[in-house]
Amino acid sequence: MEAKHQRGVSQRPHIKPMGNPREETEKGVTFLKSFSHLIAGATAGMVTAVLTSPLDVLKTRLQSDFYQSQLKKANPNLPLYKSSLLHFRETFGILFSIHRLEGWRGLFKGLGPSLTGVVPATAIKFYAYGNCKTLYPQILGCEENTTLVHALSAATAGAVTGTATNPIWLVKTRLQLDKSRVRESGSSGVPQYKNSLDCVKQVIRQEGVKGLYRGLAASYLGVIETTLHLAMYERMKSFLARQNASQDGTPSSQATQGIALSSAAGFSKLLAVLIAYPHEVVRTRLRQAPMANGRLKYTGVVQCLRLVWREEGMVAIYGGLTAHVLRTVPAAMITLGTYELVLKLLS
Repeated sequence: MEAKHQRGVSQRPHIKPMGNPREETEKGVTFLKSFSHLIAGATAGMVTAVLTSPLDVLKTRLQSDFYQSQLKKANPNLPLYKSSLLHFRETFGILFSIHRLEGWRGLFKGLGPSLTGVVPATAIKFYAYGNCKTLYPQILGCEENTTLVHALSAATAGAVTGTATNPIWLVKTRLQLDKSRVRESGSSGVPQYKNSLDCVKQVIRQEGVKGLYRGLAASYLGVIETTLHLAMYERMKSFLARQNASQDGTPSSQATQGIALSSAAGFSKLLAVLIAYPHEVVRTRLRQAPMANGRLKYTGVVQCLRLVWREEGMVAIYGGLTAHVLRTVPAAMITLGTYELVLKLLS
């Protein structure tokens, strides 16, 4: 009887000890919180790219050397302030001419690669940024809500995003400038690139794989703008949070806080753009890769900046600024507003 009882005990199935439910829940929450930055960033990028596409096309064309040379030929001896006013007027003139000459699709030229770039770029950017804000305080031994953490997180996110998505932005830039190249050559033929894939093939065939990374150094300079923007936005966001801490959380106060956050996003972006804008022109010129005497006209960031300054002046350094501000300020408001909203819903 005892042996039978022992056999019964030995034949019982082995039951695996259960893990700590609290630990598993915490791990799951941490994973979802980390992943939510990716989803929120992707959603924000998609909404922003579609709504601001016409101004993105306009900005790229104004930054290119073709439009700057045409402006200089038509008005060779204008003083700086008159050139600036003319540039402001030309901005809206070109916007309407794109629709008139190329149809409404011309306003969305490059939207395919733009969406292909913006969605993963914004997802990567905010995934890196959101998680770096958690990681850096542990490494540095400081509090999360500090300017140093925000600045380092933004710089890391900008560098990672720029490296990962540079080929996509190069294709988008080439496609958006394709029409202007046809007009400059005086031909009425077919544009150089059929589509995004054809553009990639031609770049690799003519310039090698490294051709897909033209303008990458200038993109790294763009990290300055990203860092300034997000660091200033976080400071403004903290200030607004303290101001609203005493309120009762009514729908009206929440709506007011949402408007205030959007305004903070737009204002911080405006300041960052005005400080760091010249890198945008340099990046566009390097990606455009125009030829002069059988060689590439622009070979590096510093050389490009000096050459543009010497040949075209201060106005060209800030070429496309009006369109860039008109696009990026509302884009920043849309992006950060959508990001914060989706993040809040997912939390």
